[in-house]
Amino acid sequence: MSTDLNLLSKGLVRLGVVILLFIASPIIITMGFKAIDKFTESPQNIFAYLFLAVGCLLLLYSMYFAFKTFGVLSKAIFNNK
Repeated sequence: MSTDLNLLSKGLVRLGVVILLFIASPIIITMGFKAIDKFTESPQNIFAYLFLAVGCLLLLYSMYFAFKTFGVLSKAIFNNK
């Protein structure tokens, strides 16, 4: 039961991406809600809802990517060779 260093380095890089996604997605959602409050006209309001939708999708993707990343890290640490 040894640690696979190549897979561990891949998992740690992916963990860094997950952390950036978990920081970026709430910021984008907040920008969307603030834009909805600020803009009341139709063309600008569409961009506000677009920001909100992109932020929510990014948050869902980051949770999925986090589960996949922790799976890679567990395979790297608990190698069955």
